[in-house]
Amino acid sequence: MASLDISSPLIFKFNSSPKIWKLFNAKCPCHRNHIYKNKLSISLTNAISAPATATAVTQFGQRKQKIDTEHDPISILNERIQRDYSKRDTSRTLMDSKEADKYIKMVKEQQQRGLQKLKGERKRKEGGVFSYKVDPYSLVSGDYVVHKKVGIGRFVGIKFDVSKTSTEPSEYVFIEYADGMAKLPVKQASRMLYRYSLPNENKKPRTLSKLNDTSTWEKRKTKGKIAIQKMVVDLMELYLHRLKQRRPPYPKNLAMAEFVAQFPYEPTPDQKQAFNEVQRDLTERETPMDRLICGDVGFGKTEVALRAIFCVVSTGKQAMVLAPTIVLAKQHYEVILERFSSYSNMSVGLLSRFQTKAEKEKHFEMIKHGDLNIIVGTHSLLGSRVVYNNLGLLVVDEEQRFGVKQKEKIASFKTSVDVLTLSATPIPRTLYLALTGFRDASLISTPPPERVPIKTHLSAYSKEKVMSAIKHELERDGQVFYVLPRIKGLEEVMGFLEESFPNVEIAIAHGKQYSKQLEDTMEKFAQGEIKILICTNIVESGLDIQNANTIIIQDVQLFGLAQLYQLRGRVGRADKEAYAYLFYPDKSLLTDHALERLKALEEYKELGQGFQLAERDMGIRGFGTIFGEQQTGDVGNVGVDLFFEMLFESLSKVEEHRVISVPYQSVQIDLNVNPHLPSEYINNLENPMEIISLAEKAAGKDVWSLMQFIENLRRQYGKEPYSMEILLKKLYVRRMAADLGITRIYASGKMVGMKTNMSEKVFKLMIDSMTSDIHRNSLVFDGGQIKAELLLELPREQLLNWIFQCLAELHSSLPALIKY
Repeated sequence: MASLDISSPLIFKFNSSPKIWKLFNAKCPCHRNHIYKNKLSISLTNAISAPATATAVTQFGQRKQKIDTEHDPISILNERIQRDYSKRDTSRTLMDSKEADKYIKMVKEQQQRGLQKLKGERKRKEGGVFSYKVDPYSLVSGDYVVHKKVGIGRFVGIKFDVSKTSTEPSEYVFIEYADGMAKLPVKQASRMLYRYSLPNENKKPRTLSKLNDTSTWEKRKTKGKIAIQKMVVDLMELYLHRLKQRRPPYPKNLAMAEFVAQFPYEPTPDQKQAFNEVQRDLTERETPMDRLICGDVGFGKTEVALRAIFCVVSTGKQAMVLAPTIVLAKQHYEVILERFSSYSNMSVGLLSRFQTKAEKEKHFEMIKHGDLNIIVGTHSLLGSRVVYNNLGLLVVDEEQRFGVKQKEKIASFKTSVDVLTLSATPIPRTLYLALTGFRDASLISTPPPERVPIKTHLSAYSKEKVMSAIKHELERDGQVFYVLPRIKGLEEVMGFLEESFPNVEIAIAHGKQYSKQLEDTMEKFAQGEIKILICTNIVESGLDIQNANTIIIQDVQLFGLAQLYQLRGRVGRADKEAYAYLFYPDKSLLTDHALERLKALEEYKELGQGFQLAERDMGIRGFGTIFGEQQTGDVGNVGVDLFFEMLFESLSKVEEHRVISVPYQSVQIDLNVNPHLPSEYINNLENPMEIISLAEKAAGKDVWSLMQFIENLRRQYGKEPYSMEILLKKLYVRRMAADLGITRIYASGKMVGMKTNMSEKVFKLMIDSMTSDIHRNSLVFDGGQIKAELLLELPREQLLNWIFQCLAELHSSLPALIKY
């Protein structure tokens, strides 16, 4: 038997069925109906609200009948509501219309700041919208491109040709489509063309578009727009959830000036800006910080983190510093230990796999009881054994190096503690959120005065080139990193180098070595005893050796673009000129994907370009978890670049895509539909006035509550008769109308009218996402009203059915819009 929540009579608790759900999130006050009872029927005219008694609710809960499983219109709508609601994180608090206004303004401001930080070659369009158009001269024959109006084609080349209106030859871009060749003047092409790429390695589209039939392309573009709207809503809800969290601002500590004075270098302008932004986040905001500090290796990201740690720990809270490798964690530990050495009340601990079980247990206890203020470590800090006493700040270094589960755990911290993420080449999702305004970002792109660009050489592998590079570095008394993608080849390289340089100290380092062995090797290399370190990408993050200014990377095609950028940053940490030698096997063995990565790395040789490289990486290797499986298909419809531009455009016009709900009581339904309930159903209900009142209250709350109420009603009493179905549809119509911003529904002859506050743009988006051609083709927008001209004048109950179906379709598109 279904149990009832007496304290909240609007919602009935029951075992959830495996039905799927769709169409969530509505605002809903309730329509009141005057009810009077006689022996034969209940006639519903206007509106009442009888207070539900605990007795009536209890009686309602005492009866249960098997529900008819026939899929009537109400059941279909209920399933749709359930499907949508099940996808939502119900812990997130929704906002009212005033909050939405304030919030949308904040997102727009942050988006503009994010876009200004991107210092690539992108051009601005009017209104600050980002342009991802491609320069036709940068295309290579065979590249796939997207023409905004025609669709996907294959670039053939740029040639001189004579137009019909001129005798002078001009340059034209030739593009092959499924049914012919198009030629476009270069100027026009530069305004309309985008490179076609997908969020994975497969760059080939399913089909080319047709010149003589653009309708398929328009449908694909529309699908992309709808997908983008849904993404925007999801991101806005996620961002709002973070904004809703509260913590008291940290006090502005006078001791901070003393701590800052210990920094031995003059900060760069970008560093100062990052310091100020982090300080404002911590001391002036009540919402937890979630800021990305993006800057090349050696540009001063760690100092920003140290000041944030001091601000938090000086108030008695704990800080966690999370690093992807033990090498980097140990380096952070030593830097923090040295920097905080004069503060006896601030203790620092390192937790790693190199510790004994007893040492780990001791650290767990100290963390739990608050005896450790700053905890440094690898992913073990995210384990269930680590219980924090009063965690205030999480610093994540190189988030892209962590696995999916660890990233999820990191994300779970973001609702309760301040988070600072440090990265030279942020993961695509992080970068994307920063650019679109859903995450704060500080870009440190100014190199310290002593830093000089790293000379990068990309070529096919040869032993002679390797020996020459090493010899040059050793002659100036420097040290060398020799990096391979796998442990397997390390010994072979060791043998070759020992033979070539018999009097030079050489060692191997990789993650599978015993802890003591690895620590000793790293220590000796740091002290200069070891001259050549043959290693895997374990040194990708954090090894700061001033005297190591040559890095050799073998089989470069097996590394990711961000990895290569990070590895290259291991050298050039001093005022000496640094060299990076990137070796690949025979070029004919490389995939197009690998060649594109190497080409990008050559392009971004200058200091401080990690941000641009990460953005390029997004286009080459995909978007990580920005898009789920479903959205990946939507991206494939139009390609990454056009999809991204449409996304930025959508964000810049976010307030135009809002549906502002109206109070439920304000909705007028002028249809004169007054159903009469059969006496046997009334007798079965026992207390029909209370049941009807509960139905009205549920509708008054929101569409989800109404759906739950109807499903409970059917569990208790079985499938309702037709007249009760009409009554429930009337409640649904009014509820959905309120959610859609519709204030009045009326009929005049064959014409149905709905007065609404939605804009024509929003109406068009809704129509585009409708699945039923019947409703899509019958609805028009005219001066603040949605109108439909029916083929004939319908009886009132049939007309209500038609309106119910129509609103259900419109309402199902709400997840694609900002529905507040």
